[in-house]
Amino acid sequence: MTFVPPAEFTTRPTLQGTFGMSATTHWLATATAQAVLERGGNAFDAATAAGFVLHVVEPHLNGPGGDLTGVFATSSEPTPRVLMGQGPAPAGATIAHYRGEGLDLVPGAGGLAAAIPGSVDAWLLLLDEHGTWELADVLAFAIGYARDGHPVVGRVGTTIETVAQLFTEHWPTSAQLWMPEGRAPREGEVIRNAAYARTLERLLEAGAGAGDRRGRIAAARREWKEGFVAREAVAFLRTPHRHSSGTDHAAVITEADFAGFSASFEPAVTLDFRGTTVAKTGAWGQGPMLLQTLAILDGLPDEAMDPSTAEGAHHVLEALKLALADRDAHYGEDIADGALETLLSADYARERRALIGAEASHEFRPGRPDGREPFVPPLDEEPDEAAAAGVGEPTVVLSGETRGDTCHVDVVDRWGNVVAVTPSGGWLQSSPTIPELGFCLGSRLQMTWLTEGTPSSLKPGARPRTTLTPTLLLRDGQPVAALGSPGGDQQDQWQLLYLLRTLVGGYSPQQAIDAPALHTTSMPGSFWPRTWTPGGAVVEDRLGEDVIAELERRGHRITRGGDWSLGRLSSVGRDPATGVLSAAANPRGAQGYAAGR
Repeated sequence: MTFVPPAEFTTRPTLQGTFGMSATTHWLATATAQAVLERGGNAFDAATAAGFVLHVVEPHLNGPGGDLTGVFATSSEPTPRVLMGQGPAPAGATIAHYRGEGLDLVPGAGGLAAAIPGSVDAWLLLLDEHGTWELADVLAFAIGYARDGHPVVGRVGTTIETVAQLFTEHWPTSAQLWMPEGRAPREGEVIRNAAYARTLERLLEAGAGAGDRRGRIAAARREWKEGFVAREAVAFLRTPHRHSSGTDHAAVITEADFAGFSASFEPAVTLDFRGTTVAKTGAWGQGPMLLQTLAILDGLPDEAMDPSTAEGAHHVLEALKLALADRDAHYGEDIADGALETLLSADYARERRALIGAEASHEFRPGRPDGREPFVPPLDEEPDEAAAAGVGEPTVVLSGETRGDTCHVDVVDRWGNVVAVTPSGGWLQSSPTIPELGFCLGSRLQMTWLTEGTPSSLKPGARPRTTLTPTLLLRDGQPVAALGSPGGDQQDQWQLLYLLRTLVGGYSPQQAIDAPALHTTSMPGSFWPRTWTPGGAVVEDRLGEDVIAELERRGHRITRGGDWSLGRLSSVGRDPATGVLSAAANPRGAQGYAAGR
């Protein structure tokens, strides 16, 4: 082991077995995935079933009206692929329209922030192309929990309490669904969502006349995009309603927008780091930022990138700032041709590494790949007391402001299929509940800018630069691990710590997940109101007084997050030589679990 040894204990073992492993952010989703594997389903059947369950049991972190990205490899084709479930902006989502509504940022909540929903279509595409189960069997778990109820986790009620006045005064349909007795549900109370159960049943009914499994899935996809879901959502959100701007607006999404989107598969973007290939989404998401950070750190000695030491934590934070600045300056649907290749090159990483000094940077320092002028977003500073806001669960206020968190699913099966999916958006606090459907639309467009000519400007048909960013690892061309985390701008930051500790430091997966975490807030946030904390860093107190004091001496503006507050990672692994499978999950919040045998 080349890093400082972890604590003498971990909260749980890294699970090992040879049959199948699942890890998610909620125990009911993990149990669902494992139940599918036990009944002969493969990793894609299991992940899809778990994903629909997460719509029901973590409604404050994701929903059917949201989006997802995934990365996977199959037993027959180990080349990593991306599952693209990020819907684009509707045709009417123009900068001119939003400016004409008196807005200078896309709101963080309300129908104007809604991209075309991509999550459900993406799950159904994954099941269609790579699963084996009938759709009815996959959806049975979610339908049961929605119709018959499940004991709610405390964070759902906490989120609803935070936004209860908004629901009561402005979003009555949300109050009816989530506060049926005039209050937020208490932890352990059984809650139901009969409307969503009926929505899933209607999707199944649409395929009842199809002649085979794939035909039934195709019919459900058509019904989602061209049938009652699109009609109900569009008609309901046409009425002006309160947004996080504090003003009322009508959504611009149309039935044609729903019908025009289809989830897809894409090649992954990869980087080799210490003998391991790391696979991510393209630069329409933030995924390559993790690859850039690894490339910057790769030129340092092993001990100089140990996040448990002051020197290593400093280098990690400074490298992240540089990669995040490039993300905000260059990433997006309209990233310049050839820019990503340069951003991931060894020469560019060497130039960026040279900018890391002994003191913390408080500047926004994007590079100029191939001489390209960077976009510099508005840099509005976050008040010190708000620096840690949104690091665990979404933060919501009366206006509907929400800084998002999300969910995650990892599954590996005995045949060698490996998949990691990060679903998000469509949080119960994103926009008013559509009563006939039992869910609301998402707010991903808040990650675009109302400024012309940037790589991530709001533009009809363009995907917002999502923060959803699962990871697949390969060695010698074979998949060996899948992982991911909720956390918005922190997703890749926390995954970086995991990769450094497992690939360089010799930690086991569970040790790496349990180890003290940290992240930078010294970048413009991806979520409304898009502020930043120059030189800001949030740390778990378990990092240690000496390490924290040295980081402060170097000029980092430290916010202490508590002992167990940062990161919600999970992972599954596979040893191609022995067939041994593994899984690990985050103990923070006592909600994420791994299972397997």
